[in-house]
Amino acid sequence: MIQFVLIMKAQLSHKQTDAIRYIRNWLMHKGETPSVRELMTALGYKSPRSAALIIEELIQKGILGKRPNGELQLIKDIGTDSVHARTVDIPLVGMVTCGAPILAQENIEGYIPVSVSLAKPGSKYFLLRAKGDSMDKAGINDGDLILVRQQSAAKNGDIVVALIDDEATVKEFQRSKNCIVLMPRSKNKNHKPIILTENFQVQGVAVTTIPKLEG
Repeated sequence: MIQFVLIMKAQLSHKQTDAIRYIRNWLMHKGETPSVRELMTALGYKSPRSAALIIEELIQKGILGKRPNGELQLIKDIGTDSVHARTVDIPLVGMVTCGAPILAQENIEGYIPVSVSLAKPGSKYFLLRAKGDSMDKAGINDGDLILVRQQSAAKNGDIVVALIDDEATVKEFQRSKNCIVLMPRSKNKNHKPIILTENFQVQGVAVTTIPKLEG
């Protein structure tokens, strides 16, 4: 991994490196990659053609890709310093496509480097952006990123990502004698428990929350 990063960095121009850094930061702030014109403005180009050429170069190098809907996707993040040697690229999951696994390629918006002290070797992880205020009392607020360890089992009290009717929801897991209860932990009393049988899928257990980045 370290050797690959060093080789790729040697092959990148300063403009390409700046573009990757900007795209990564925009992805973390906004939950999507920037448009050609947004990249043009950020990099100080006078024409969108210049930004489009940078994007095409990064696609050819395998760093950027295009999702089925045409949006850009950050496939491989290249670290800007030695800290990257202690990180692993974790997929950031967007809207879950109907019927597809949560980590299906069309659901992945990009990859974000996360410290191996959080995403420990031996397990698979993904990042999910929290929506709404149903878990604010658990410290998970709208727009936060949740680091999730991929697993299908959970124990009482775990904060889980569950797939219900092809939509991911984040709740506290509680198992009773005859059912599963997914509990909101919110100051907003409009959120109610979700009562289920075994006919649903736990996608993973929350490891930590990364507060929404401003800027």
